[in-house]
Amino acid sequence: MLPQADLPLRLIDDRAYLDFLGPEDEPWLRVLLAELARFEGRRRRELAERLAEPLPCDAPYHKRRAATRALLRLWRGAPALPVGPQGLRPSELRAQLFGAAAMSEAPPEAIVAEVANRLALPAGALMESLFADLPGERRVIAPDPPPTPREAALRTNLAIAQAVLMRAARVQVHVEGGVRPIVRLAKLRGLLCTVADGPGGAPPSLEISGPLALFHHTLVYGRALAELLPHLAWCARFDLRAAAALRGRIATVTLQTGDPIFPAAPPKPFDSALEERFARDLARLAPDWDVVREPEPIRAGTSLVFPDFLLSHRLHPERRALVEIVGFWTPDYLAAKLAKLRQAALPACVLCIDAAHACAPADLPPGLPVIPFRRRVDAAAVLREVERLTSATTVPSAA
Repeated sequence: MLPQADLPLRLIDDRAYLDFLGPEDEPWLRVLLAELARFEGRRRRELAERLAEPLPCDAPYHKRRAATRALLRLWRGAPALPVGPQGLRPSELRAQLFGAAAMSEAPPEAIVAEVANRLALPAGALMESLFADLPGERRVIAPDPPPTPREAALRTNLAIAQAVLMRAARVQVHVEGGVRPIVRLAKLRGLLCTVADGPGGAPPSLEISGPLALFHHTLVYGRALAELLPHLAWCARFDLRAAAALRGRIATVTLQTGDPIFPAAPPKPFDSALEERFARDLARLAPDWDVVREPEPIRAGTSLVFPDFLLSHRLHPERRALVEIVGFWTPDYLAAKLAKLRQAALPACVLCIDAAHACAPADLPPGLPVIPFRRRVDAAAVLREVERLTSATTVPSAA
């Protein structure tokens, strides 16, 4: 995490404004990257000592400090390799040398020569490897390929924004499109996530916080909050507001679509091979239908239902139906899923349930078509139900 002293930001009243790196910073970033590349193979402490000094060009102080710390994460230290015929680690070499020094009154040079001879090592190799496992003594390995100045700016901006979020006890995110992966990641990281549709047709709103918000702030949940940020880049639109402790006060920070931050790896298009096969089979069988993976959520009481698929007729867009696939499940999970489907009151929805875990007919929402499957969802059967349902019904929107 970047220290507060290195964050390029301005505090005005109760708001914090982040000074992101942009195209105007690429010239000095190019110089910084060249300095990093020049120290490949040398000790990390030597690189750190060089980067603590000014660059041979003008660079904004806080931006340079933030970029230096962010990029040093990419120039990692090589692990120390065993040396000598006995394959000794640096800690074992130190034990041998310091043990011999404690038992002898000979000059240091003589002790080093004696231990090196006993281990069948040149004296220079012994001293070179003695502290090779310490972070500052490890040899620098450059990333392959090295980042461009543009990528370096985006990575630095992400590190700046994450450092702010790691000091936030509560984050509110308004998301349009791609809500489900964000909710899944938030819950996976142990965060408290409340999802509700926005008033008057506004985009879905996520209230995200950790248990720390109820008691006190800790970096454990701060890190979890910060991990969400690069994944928001894959949403159609987002607006994030955080209350963060910065330089002795609580300030509001805003991040939104278009901010120049480095994105996470793209989310997986499917949760399982089962869903991937179903989408492929359906696309082949129904050329007149668009198969949309994880469409917009549907309101179900005070929460939202995240359908697996939406089928929309290309020539008659009013013909739309949702498809929900329930594979591995527990009784509690299925009960909660069905309760939400009842609340959503969907007129055009097909539920596919693993036949190995079938539930009682009384547990299903009245009139909801159910297609059992084993290992593979029958796309033709789903298409027949969708054709029947959409002859006179449409799917409600999230509003």
